[in-house]
Amino acid sequence: VQLQASGGGLVQAGGSLRVSCAASLVIFSSYGMAWFRQAPGKEREFVAAISRNGGNTDYADSVKGRFTISRDNDKKMLYLQMSGLKPEDTAVYYCAAKRVIITAPLGTRRDDYDYWGQGTLVTVSS
Repeated sequence: VQLQASGGGLVQAGGSLRVSCAASLVIFSSYGMAWFRQAPGKEREFVAAISRNGGNTDYADSVKGRFTISRDNDKKMLYLQMSGLKPEDTAVYYCAAKRVIITAPLGTRRDDYDYWGQGTLVTVSS
């Protein structure tokens, strides 16, 4: 299983950026997916999660209304659209996956996920 995150970069405060995650999962639609982030010197934290079919989503309070998680099961892709970026959003963003049954709740903890991508760096300048 491989998760490849991409799309990070440098953006000014108030700007937008979309990060992507390509999955090599055989049956991508059987996996709950999420984004986490880790800022320098801080713990990795939950950002957003999405159910197998994309019908349910959950967000950290710090990004609600600014970030949108989505997925394309045909392309085996996960996305995080970020807008209204703030310097405190600067972090390495990681995608994560866990095979779940269709009724499983969305996971918001690191331990909820079995597979992780390598991360992509997002830097927001003030």
